[in-house]
Parts: sequence; C-alpha cells; structure tokens
Amino acid sequence: MKAAVISAPGEVSVESVPDPTPGPRDVVVKVAACGICGTDLHILEGEFAPTLPVVPGHEFAGEVVAVGADVTEFATGDQVAVDPSLHCGECHYCRRARGNLCENWAAIGVTTAGGAAEYALAPVKNCYRLPDSVRTGDAALIEPLSCAVRGFDVLPRVLADHYLIYGAGTMGLMMMELAKRAGAGSVNVVDLNPKRLETARELGCSATATSADELAEGFPRGWDVVVDCTGVAAAISDGLSRVGRGGTFLQFGVAAYDARVQIEPYKIYNQEITITGSMAVLHSFERAGDLFVNGALRPDVMISDRFPLADYAAALEQFKAGVGRKIQVVP
Repeated sequence: MKAAVISAPGEVSVESVPDPTPGPRDVVVKVAACGICGTDLHILEGEFAPTLPVVPGHEFAGEVVAVGADVTEFATGDQVAVDPSLHCGECHYCRRARGNLCENWAAIGVTTAGGAAEYALAPVKNCYRLPDSVRTGDAALIEPLSCAVRGFDVLPRVLADHYLIYGAGTMGLMMMELAKRAGAGSVNVVDLNPKRLETARELGCSATATSADELAEGFPRGWDVVVDCTGVAAAISDGLSRVGRGGTFLQFGVAAYDARVQIEPYKIYNQEITITGSMAVLHSFERAGDLFVNGALRPDVMISDRFPLADYAAALEQFKAGVGRKIQVVP
C-alpha cells in the first residue's frame, strides 16, 4: 500500500509499505480521510525522534476491510472513526483512570503506523461505529473534537460564563462550538488571521478581534474562562492577564517545549484563579462521536482542504503556513 512516511527529522515521503495484518482483536481500516494536526509537525521536526520512522496520522476514519479472528463487534463494510490512544492500562496513571498521562504513552500515528495511508490497523476497542447518516471522511473530525471534549472536562462549565478563546483555527472553532453548547453567556475569539475570524463569525461567536484589547471595554472585570488554542507564548501571556476573579485559564494549545511565560503568583492566590491544562483524549472519544453524529460541527466549514495522499508533504506545508482550517489527506 501507499503511505506517508516520516523517516527522519524534516524528511517525509510517500512510498510503498507492507499492508497491515490484523491481530486477533484488531481491524484493518481502509482510510477515507486523515486530518493533519500540529502533532504531525512536531513529529516531522523530530520531537518524537525515537519513534521514527513512522506513518503519521492520528485523525482518521474509514471502512473496515478485515477483522481479526476474535472480533465479533465489527464486520467488513462497517464505517468507523478511530481513537488513536494506546494506553498501557497498567501504569500508575492508567490505574487511576488517567490514561492520557500514561507512563508508557503511545498513539496510532505517533508511535505506531497511522492513518496517512491507504490502510491502517486499529484495536477493536478504539473503533467508534458511524451511522449511515455521516459522511465517513468527515468523521475524521471526531478525534480533534474528542480532545476539545477533554478540555471541557477540566473546565467549570457554569451557565452564562463568558469565554475568551485565543485562536480561530480548527481547535479554537471546536472549543467555541462546545462553549456555545455548554451554555456560555458569550464567546469571544481572538486571532491575527482575518479569514479565520470570519469563519468564527460565520459559526456564530459573540465577537471577534485581532487583539483582546479591542474587546476589553465590554469586559472590565475580565473573562470567566480564557482558553488558549494557539500554543504561542505571547497569546498565553496575554490570556493569563485577561482572566477575571475566580476565573479559569485553560492551556489547550500545544506550545513548544522551550516556551516560557511569566505568571503573577499573588494574583492567582488573591483572585482565586485556576490555571489548568488538558492533554489529548481521555474517555471522550465516544462522547465526541455522539456530538458529531448529532450535528455539533459543520464539516463543510471545518474542513477547508482535501489533498491526495501523494501530496502529503504539501498538505503539511500549507498547515504550517496557517492557511485554511482543518486540512485532510484522502488516500
């Protein structure tokens, strides 16, 4: 089969690799679409170097074309979205139901071959069955949505809270949609990209701006919930300064390993500010699937580009340039 392969830092190509063979409790998925994410750039840049070479792609959905000898839950022809999480189930954190913090953390498309390929292998326990009403390729959005659901699991989710979200890329838009569903009083979005802000307005946010200063007059006490979806140190630093008394700051965006920002410990103490983070997927894939199936997202808006698998490197470059929203490759 054909697959994208990241062979070394900065080196990616599309080449022929062996077809996957299912183990007793695995299925083989014919990939309908695979999303590109910031994690793929981290892999390309060598931040997961011990896993190379690897077939990337942890956001994917497709059709079951082969099942292992002990699989009874799925049959060939079933359409599924795949949770990439490969928690060990045995370490200290897994035993405390915190598998996303697994000491032996692994994931399809990060540490094992993923969905940027014609076919991908997945444990049966990682598969979410899709109804006929859903376009299979669109359902690759369920994985990033499951990360956003995990983000909301660590937020207070108080009715009529006012949200400020940094970043109007795919993840910022998903967090915005979930905030609206969680009963937000308002959801404001900040981004430097006017086209992305236009999309946020199309999806019904309360207000947009290229700087939180433009919105601050309407929120003299700050915001109840501030979410960073950029991973950019300047945005994080600014966002921390916008949290109102008793409010929460969520670090959701993936920052560079060496990123640093300053905090004000006295303010955190005196104003009872909570600073928290969320990492990947934790008991949230099934719920994200249910939300997606019931219309929580508009795939026609969320997905801006579909590249053929042969153009995987070009798709990565466009993602890195910040052009578009969710970019997918289609084998």
